[in-house]
Amino acid sequence: MPLILDIAVTHIAGRGRQTLVALVGVAVGVGFSVAMAALMQGGQDDFVRQLVDTMPHVDVTDEQRMARRQPVEDMFDAVAISGLRPRDDRRGIINPTEAIAWLESWIPGRFAVSLKTQGVMRYSSRETGAAIIGVEPARERGVSPIVDDFVAGNFAALAAGGNNVLIGDTMASKLGAGLGDTITAVSSEGQTRNFKITGLFHTGTTARDEGEAYILLKNAQILAERPNVINEIRIKLDDPNRAPLVAHRTEAELGYKAVAWQEANEAILQAFVIRNIIMYTVVGAIMLVAGFGIFNIISTITHEKTRDIAIMKSLGFPEADMRRLFLLEGVAIGAGGSALGCLLGFAMVYALSLVSFKIAAAGREITHLPIAWSALHYVIASVFAVGSAAVAGFLPARRAARQNPVDIIRGAT
Repeated sequence: MPLILDIAVTHIAGRGRQTLVALVGVAVGVGFSVAMAALMQGGQDDFVRQLVDTMPHVDVTDEQRMARRQPVEDMFDAVAISGLRPRDDRRGIINPTEAIAWLESWIPGRFAVSLKTQGVMRYSSRETGAAIIGVEPARERGVSPIVDDFVAGNFAALAAGGNNVLIGDTMASKLGAGLGDTITAVSSEGQTRNFKITGLFHTGTTARDEGEAYILLKNAQILAERPNVINEIRIKLDDPNRAPLVAHRTEAELGYKAVAWQEANEAILQAFVIRNIIMYTVVGAIMLVAGFGIFNIISTITHEKTRDIAIMKSLGFPEADMRRLFLLEGVAIGAGGSALGCLLGFAMVYALSLVSFKIAAAGREITHLPIAWSALHYVIASVFAVGSAAVAGFLPARRAARQNPVDIIRGAT
C-alpha cells in the first residue's frame, strides 16, 4: 500500500496544472454549497423561531373539530352516521374554572385565557375595526411576546386596573390618537365603553398593529355581554416539540379544538422540506460538475500511463492494485478539494454573518443575515465531493485494471 500511495502521489504531482484546476473546482463547489446551506438553514431556523416565539404552541378555542357522538350510535351497533357537522355553538369554553384547574395540574409550561370579540374603536370622528381581546395580565406575561414590543407606555399599565387599553401604533395613527387619550370601544353586541390608552405596541405584523386592542378580561366580558366566559386558551410549552402531544390530550379531555403550532403551519413546514430537497439537489449537481473535472484528469493519467500499467502488471501487480491506484488518486483530489472547500465555506459564512442592513421600524434597527453554523453542512458537502471523486476515479481505474499488458507492450511505439 505505501508503494501504491507513492505512485499515486507521483502521478498527481506530475500534472500539477490539471490537478490544481480539479482541486479548485471541488473547493469552489464545497465552499459555495456550505455557504448556501448555512444561509438557507439560517433563514429557515429564524422563521421557525419567530413562529415559536410569536404564536402559542397550542391554541384551544371554543370550536369543536368533530360532532359529538350521537346516542343512537350507542344503542345500535349497525348505525353509521355520515356528513354530521359539529353544532355552531360559540357559547365559549364551558366550565372555564374546571378547565383551568385541570391544565394547571399537568401542563409543562404556561398558559393564558382570553375572550376575543369583534368591535370598533372610535376617536373623535374616526373609527376602525378591531379585535378586542380581554386578558388576565399576570398570565398573559408568560405567553404573549407583545409584552416586549411597546414603543410607548408598557404592558404593566393594563394590570393597574380601570378602563385601560393597549393598542398598536398603526391603529393609533389611523385614529389620530396618542398615549393618554380616551377612545370608545363598541362591541358587535352594541355595548360601548370608554378606555384610556396606556400603551402603544409595535410587533411588525400589520394585522396585529392595526387590528388588535387589549383590555382586562372582565371589561371584555362586559362589552361582549358574556359574563364569566372565555373562548380561547393559549399554551406556551417548555419544549415546543411536545405541542402535538399536548394538543391531542387537551382536545380529548376538554372536547374543544386544540391546534399545535406545527399543525397551524403545516403548509409552511412542508414547503421547507421541499426547499431542502432542492438545496441538496443543487449541492449534488455542483459536486457532479466538479467530478467531471476529476474524471477528466484521471482518464488522462490512465491514457498516458498505459505503458507504466503494463510494466506494473508484468511485475506482478494484480488488477485490484491497479484499481486501487487510480481510485486513490481520484479520492485524494476530492479530499484535498474538500479540505480547501471547507476553509472557503467557513470564510464565506463568516463574511455573510457580518453583512448588516437597516430596517426603518420603531427607530433604527440593525439586522444581520440569519446564518446557521452547523458542522453537518461541511460533512454533507465533503461527503458529496469525495463520493463524486470516488465515482469519477473508479471508472478510469476499472478500465486501466482490465488492460492486457501483452497487448499494450506489443502495440507500444
